[in-house]
Amino acid sequence: MKKFMQEFKEFAVKGNMIDMAIGVIIGGAFTALVTAFTGNIVNPLLALIPGVDSLDNSLKIVLKEATVNAAGEPVEEVAIKFGAFIAAIITFLILALIVFFIVKGINKMRSMGKEEEAPAAPTTKICPFCKSEIPLDAVRCPHCTSELPKE
Repeated sequence: MKKFMQEFKEFAVKGNMIDMAIGVIIGGAFTALVTAFTGNIVNPLLALIPGVDSLDNSLKIVLKEATVNAAGEPVEEVAIKFGAFIAAIITFLILALIVFFIVKGINKMRSMGKEEEAPAAPTTKICPFCKSEIPLDAVRCPHCTSELPKE
């Protein structure tokens, strides 16, 4: 148990946990932003399509109408809301696209500072007789035992 606590302490101090917490907080705020964008901009634009009030209200199958029960209390309608699901899919796709562009930009920025490494010098060569791969400094092929020409 003591070793576990020590490992957990090292994990938390390294910053991984803090980075993850910041990511979750920013992700939640970003999700709210995209949900507001979908609800306030995308849905009204889709309402311009004839016959579509909004995604949430137009595309649904009503299983039970809104009524009043015997006690006089309102009973809400029961419906399968396909429109709300489609709105959630649109929100997800927008989020995924934005995250893709952010990650792509970060990867590009990371690669800008790095120089391309020169390829390593070859350590092997091909035997001209049997076409096997052999060490660069070999004078005789270990596969076909041919004497190799000096280069």
